[in-house]
Amino acid sequence: MTVSAVEYLRRLKPGRRADLPDAVAGTVRLDMREDGRTEHWYLAIADQQIRVSRSSDDAELVVRADREVFDQLARGRLHPAEALMRNEVTVQGDIRLFVLLRRVFPGPPDARHPRKLPSTAGDRR
Repeated sequence: MTVSAVEYLRRLKPGRRADLPDAVAGTVRLDMREDGRTEHWYLAIADQQIRVSRSSDDAELVVRADREVFDQLARGRLHPAEALMRNEVTVQGDIRLFVLLRRVFPGPPDARHPRKLPSTAGDRR
């Protein structure tokens, strides 16, 4: 599936997300650079919910990268920590909120939850 980060963020539905820790709250601004301009997306995370808006307001964490990097995150082709280690993203602020991005963006398209894998007697060691 080919989805851009903008499409992905627009499609994020309000409501409780069990994959988000209930004790974590904060604000994250995503600064997507493309063709000499920057597009700002604002995520407010609280009570296992994410509210998405377009804003350049100050946030507890600001993540900056080229639009293509965010598109790869939205497609599950790039893990946020991998992007950070490759210096494809820069972060400023509360780095603990950066860890939540792996729960905001999808994982690899072919990934499965380990508990949902079929188990066979031959697979056990």
